[in-house]
Amino acid sequence: MSATATLSTKFQISIPKSVREELHWQAGQQFVFIPKGIGMLVMPVPSFDELRGIAKGADTSNYRDRDDRY
Repeated sequence: MSATATLSTKFQISIPKSVREELHWQAGQQFVFIPKGIGMLVMPVPSFDELRGIAKGADTSNYRDRDDRY
């Protein structure tokens, strides 16, 4: 997947249709921008439903809470 976009005078970028369709991005969806060196990683913000069960089976035996801090 390789597509380009141009930054407008209002500092807006239109995401190419091929990218939107391949990644199933929808209008109104929220995104997070994460700086990576001289570039930027753009990722959709997951919904709570998508996060449900993500830590299932995680080992919590070595969990630090606020009481462990100095």
